[in-house]
Amino acid sequence: MLFALRFAQPIARREVDLTFRRWRRAQVRPGRPYRTVVGRLEVDEVDVVEPGDLGPDDARRAGFASVEALLAEADRHAGPEAQLYRVRFHPLDEPDPRSELAASVPAGDDLDAVCRRLDDMDARSGHGPWAWATLAAIAERPAVRAPDLAASFGRETAPFKTDVRRLKALGLTHSLPVGYELSPRGRAVLAARS
Repeated sequence: MLFALRFAQPIARREVDLTFRRWRRAQVRPGRPYRTVVGRLEVDEVDVVEPGDLGPDDARRAGFASVEALLAEADRHAGPEAQLYRVRFHPLDEPDPRSELAASVPAGDDLDAVCRRLDDMDARSGHGPWAWATLAAIAERPAVRAPDLAASFGRETAPFKTDVRRLKALGLTHSLPVGYELSPRGRAVLAARS
């Protein structure tokens, strides 16, 4: 889930515990943790709601001054077939293992293992080598929209983003509000390749 950075403190203070999104189908599931730019959140409940059923408390709990402002934001990127979903969540206080991994700088056997893993990803890819090239592209072009990065490789956005998530699972990248950047781990791995 994407959040504007203005929500970080209200979410941390537990003043904001709802978000409203327009989707064709639910994009999150209850009981699952999600990494966001405002921290790790666990989804508690997801349900479809009618705009007319929302009240001032819903707006306040979502960080908006009014229902109208909440709906204007939810409608901004919505298609005509999208339903309005209410997502109730809470921040997770324990550290994110992926963030800890991303902050670690590999050396020795760990560095060799990560490099071998990327080599294997490239060797086994059905669409050609991508792992090292994608790391290099993110290093050269941080905060560039995923569709633009994908296009530079002649790829569709969705499969490109799936590959970037594989790099993120290795602790090599971070998602930004727009695009990606290399983590300290990713920078160290890419430097070892040079």
